[in-house]
Amino acid sequence: MSNQRVVVIGAGIAGLSAALALVARGVEVTVVERAVQPGGKMREAVLGDWRVDCGPTVLTMRWVFDELFDLLGEQLDDHITLRPLSVLARHAWTDGSQLDLFSDEERSADAIGRFAGQSEVAGFKAFSADAKKIFDILKVPFISAPAPSMTSLLRSSGVRDLMSIRPFQTLWKALGGYFRDPRLQQLFGRYATYCGSSPFDAPATLMLVAHVESAGVWLVDGGMHRIASAMSEMAASRGVQFRYGTGVSNVVVESGRASGVLLANGEHIEAGNVIVTADVAALAQGLFGPDAARTVAAIPDKARSLSAMTWSCVAAPTGFPLLRHSVFFSRDYRAEFDSIVGRRQLPGEPTVYVCAQDRNDEPSAESSPERLFILANAPAVGDRHRFEPAEISQCAKRTFGMLERCGLTINPTPELTEVTTPTDFNRLFPGTGGALYGRSSHGWLASFQRPGAKTKLPGLYLAGGSAHPGPGVPMAALSGRMAATSLIADLASTGSFQKTATRGGMSTR
Repeated sequence: MSNQRVVVIGAGIAGLSAALALVARGVEVTVVERAVQPGGKMREAVLGDWRVDCGPTVLTMRWVFDELFDLLGEQLDDHITLRPLSVLARHAWTDGSQLDLFSDEERSADAIGRFAGQSEVAGFKAFSADAKKIFDILKVPFISAPAPSMTSLLRSSGVRDLMSIRPFQTLWKALGGYFRDPRLQQLFGRYATYCGSSPFDAPATLMLVAHVESAGVWLVDGGMHRIASAMSEMAASRGVQFRYGTGVSNVVVESGRASGVLLANGEHIEAGNVIVTADVAALAQGLFGPDAARTVAAIPDKARSLSAMTWSCVAAPTGFPLLRHSVFFSRDYRAEFDSIVGRRQLPGEPTVYVCAQDRNDEPSAESSPERLFILANAPAVGDRHRFEPAEISQCAKRTFGMLERCGLTINPTPELTEVTTPTDFNRLFPGTGGALYGRSSHGWLASFQRPGAKTKLPGLYLAGGSAHPGPGVPMAALSGRMAATSLIADLASTGSFQKTATRGGMSTR
């Protein structure tokens, strides 16, 4: 019946997670996606016969997906092949220095000792211990809580633990207390960009990202998009209906609650509840109708997270022993973020991330065409600034020139290269200006300004990287599951939902 149906807007990781969590409880689900395939930001670029991941490239917190598949009585490993990386990333500077970080903390400590001297090893171990402590403090009362507040965090953790997460100190300032080598400050400061933020403005709480990565980075056979494919296949096999290639123009509201959606083609889908996984900014700007817009606060332009300039290409890199994940640091990190965050301009010299998708954690001496994803941070101005060919060309010159100063030469050809600018990201994800992580994490209150799953409009729920608990593949999956849990709890409280159990895909009431 339509009043028992849930419409999920968006087939990204959050939407797929919500759909799986709902169908595991016997709920009828329809997923509407404006793209022609699932994945959302977890996209692929098709370059000739090659398929290149051009969205998220790092998978951490695999336990989130283990738990999700377990809800359906399935094993993640039966659907996706994951392999752990021993080298988390290779880092390089223009002075020729290089440093690998490992999943084994002792190996990382040894490498840091050789790289910067034994005096920095103690700082690294203290940093690692504090990063783990912050994660442990926040995992249950914040990360896994549907709608945390400062009050609830204080109640569960106390003032001492609250101060331990260091919300009032910037990450950059905190790093100066652990490391004297500016290269190490730069390396560990980069973890703020995982949330689309500047290390000079984000709180030291984001140290926890370093712990999450050190706890395990996984390779996905078939590419990151395989995660979305496996989740959508699982959902479809359990009865979830997918409507691809059509967007939603309006969340329909009747009698004071969400009652379905109006598609861009004019079709009306009735539902008892709606979960929106699009960016909160799109909702606030009225892209899903005026009633839905009133449920969230607008995100000021200055509060937007980072965007990016990316090159997905097939080329033969030379001169540098690339691993799966490699980072090449600019010579002036503060100047880089002053340009991006302060002046909302592309930096003169960017830090560059390269994902070599045909490699693991063993360097190869071969120089043959391979799949590469190259990213430089950029301001989220894609809704008011069009990046013209001359500007893109200049940015490419700076980006690839930066790589050459670190010893890496890449000469992509136009026919096997796809460039994505903030303007393109704004087109793909309307209302964002190209921001890839929702609201930035600048300031101690930022994390509490992300909306939770429930909205003040009955029947309307939120999920995705711009909602709580924040950006990233596992966090988006958690948000989708939280939205489903909140929805089911609300149904149960009104007596309109009967608990179901799933066995082998069939629900029994």
